[in-house]
Amino acid sequence: MRKLTWRRSASDQLDGILGYIAENDKQAADRLEQRITEILDTAIVVPFMGRPGRLAGTRELIVHANYIVVYRVTDTAINILRVLHARKQYP
Repeated sequence: MRKLTWRRSASDQLDGILGYIAENDKQAADRLEQRITEILDTAIVVPFMGRPGRLAGTRELIVHANYIVVYRVTDTAINILRVLHARKQYP
């Protein structure tokens, strides 16, 4: 089974998103974090469940109407590359 790895910048992006949400609604931030965790746990088992990414070799999971997780699948890992707001200009 593949392991889940996070690029430092992706982890920082998630922390920033959750911190911003928590300023107004801690429970909403907790729910989003739980949802992301559950979806990524599924991605470990079904790694190609996300749509093909806008950058070659990546995949994208819509984890919430407003948030996308960009990742790359290797033989041994699911590498989380970015966590971004759906309205953000990307790539």
